[in-house]
Amino acid sequence: MNAGTASTTDLSLSTRRFTVTPVIEIAVLFIAVGVAVISYFVLTNTGRAGGLISPAIVASLLVANLVPGVALMMLLGRRIARRRAANSPVGGEGRLHVRLVALFSMLAAVPMVLVTIAASLLFQYGVQFWYSDRARGVFENATTLTRTSYNQILQRWEEATVTMATDVAQELEERPIDDPRFGAFLFQQTYFRSLSEALLFQVSPRGELQTLAFVNPYDLDLARQVSAGAVGRLRSGQRSVVTVTGDRIQTVTRLPGSTQMFLYAARVTDPKEMTTQTERAEAALANYRALLVRARTLQVRFNAALLLLSLLIVGVAVWIALAVADRLVRPVGELVDAARRVERGDLAARVAETKERDEVGTLANAFNRMTERLEEQNTALVTANAQLDSRRALIEAVMSGVSAGVVSIAPDRTIRLINSSAETLLGLVLPPVGKPLATVAPELDALLDGQAREAIVQITAAGEARTLAVRIARSGTGPILTFDDITQQLLDQRRAAWSDVARRIAHEIKNPLTPIQLAAERLQRRYGGKVEEGDTTFGRLTETIIRQVGDLRRMVDEFSSFARMPKPVFKEEMLVDIARQTMFLHEVAHAGLHFEIAHDEPGPILVCDRRQIGQALTNIVKNAVEAIEATGRADGAVIMTVSEEPGRATITVADTGVGLPVERDRIVEPYMTTRARGTGLGLAIVNKIVEEHFGTITFTDRPEGGTLVTMTFDTTMLASIEGRDDNQADGDGGGIVALTRNRTA
Repeated sequence: MNAGTASTTDLSLSTRRFTVTPVIEIAVLFIAVGVAVISYFVLTNTGRAGGLISPAIVASLLVANLVPGVALMMLLGRRIARRRAANSPVGGEGRLHVRLVALFSMLAAVPMVLVTIAASLLFQYGVQFWYSDRARGVFENATTLTRTSYNQILQRWEEATVTMATDVAQELEERPIDDPRFGAFLFQQTYFRSLSEALLFQVSPRGELQTLAFVNPYDLDLARQVSAGAVGRLRSGQRSVVTVTGDRIQTVTRLPGSTQMFLYAARVTDPKEMTTQTERAEAALANYRALLVRARTLQVRFNAALLLLSLLIVGVAVWIALAVADRLVRPVGELVDAARRVERGDLAARVAETKERDEVGTLANAFNRMTERLEEQNTALVTANAQLDSRRALIEAVMSGVSAGVVSIAPDRTIRLINSSAETLLGLVLPPVGKPLATVAPELDALLDGQAREAIVQITAAGEARTLAVRIARSGTGPILTFDDITQQLLDQRRAAWSDVARRIAHEIKNPLTPIQLAAERLQRRYGGKVEEGDTTFGRLTETIIRQVGDLRRMVDEFSSFARMPKPVFKEEMLVDIARQTMFLHEVAHAGLHFEIAHDEPGPILVCDRRQIGQALTNIVKNAVEAIEATGRADGAVIMTVSEEPGRATITVADTGVGLPVERDRIVEPYMTTRARGTGLGLAIVNKIVEEHFGTITFTDRPEGGTLVTMTFDTTMLASIEGRDDNQADGDGGGIVALTRNRTA
């Protein structure tokens, strides 16, 4: 029980043990590559452009890349260890190498990962102190302020030009443009608003610019200062267009209330004054951003160096583990090689003794002592086994030559030993050694519950009922059962007893029948004419006596036929002709029924006794007709099929009658009948004829209703006795069915 539990526990542990397969190695490789790709995208897309990455994210990426990298190193060391183990005397999967590699790798990886994470976080938080968001905000706010000031300057001159356009439009409503006072008004507007120059123009439908009035102290070609694109933008609805060209801030706007008149105005200013502050702010911000970019690159490079250094440390640890494993496993390999030699039968195998007193040296000395003891014990076992083999061979030879079945039973009632005769009698196909007797032969197992030494049991083997005479020998090592098949012996005894009964009945009944019949016939002749006319009682009584005497005589004839069956005379007969003759007689007597014979052409030739086979078929067909009449129907069918196969001839008779009775297993026994006027000898005679022709007869239910009777004859066995005389046939055990052959044979 404990051994079984231990084996079950070992099995469960072995099934739970995690095993590394090439699929796992490939999966780890893909994970490492995938993590590297994901890390690249995270580093390029995380955080603000040009800003530092969060220290937590960088540390997480570092650990995420470090773990599969360490796993790849360990798997590579495992594969190298397994390859070295396969080439060493130890062989196998190199579990010791693998465990050492894993141990050293873990010892190096765990503190290394912790130190790496700490170094990464210290560096990143230090860098983040100098490149914080507050410092970045100062530079960005200064740049934003400079840009705002510049935009306000442009907006100021744009507002001045738009306001001037409004005033000019109002002035044109009061006086025409060619009025000298309008020119003075335009000059005043330009001067009062601190503008350098002004141009009032209109655009013709063909796109030509026409100057209406202007203020041009710098003597410029003002028409060229206005671009067609600016005019188009104003026509599309934009209020004004401001451009900075060289040293001028130029503004173009449309006069309110007019679609064709536009005003151009410009302000001359120092370009250095306008761009110096903006450029300085932009330059400062650009320098700071470049510094941030370098800080981010430094951050990534530092962590990448930490990753490579950590992987290098793990690789060195794996290499050291492989070297140490080789040194430790070498003496174990010698032990394994010696153990394998012992496994192959070389008990003289020894390992070299070592002077070291460590565990491996102690194991080597213990192994040498063990092999010495094994060699001594093996010699004793070989001698004992030789003696046991001699005894076993003698027992097997004796048991194989015994016709009786012999079964040796263990104390737990499992079969320990069984001979071939017992396997045949029990109908076993596979050897039952080691199986419980209750599952192989429950009838025999039931005998072991009692104290009887002899018993008669009924068993069913391969679908056949058998009677066994069992003897039980009990011993300390378990009972031994011996048994013989007495089925045929009991059948022969029963048949001989019924034959003797039939002979006695025939002898006792047949003698009084003749005088009874003669007396009744004489009474009819002498007194039949003296009976009064119309009185039929005398005639019916005498006829009843004569008829019953005839029935008794036929019954006595059946008894005599069963008691003294004549020996069959074997000749080649057409089996189809015998069947046709039988069916014809019944077809004439029962015209209302359908009789049919099915057979192959030309039909089999059977070496048999024609009269006995005809008698058997007649009884079978007669029973079929009576079964159909018992149904109460006027119609019915009897179909006889004659067929042959190599070594076998078969006759089947199918009817549509009432079917088989409940006592179907006993219908071939003498005096077993289910009919009121039956003697119970018809099927017994048929069975005896079939057996004397070395055939078998079976009764089964017809699927469509009725009975199916099948008679099978072994033609190969009967072919060997064809042409023998009666004495030879009797000496061989009675009539034998001969081989069926085709007409052309």
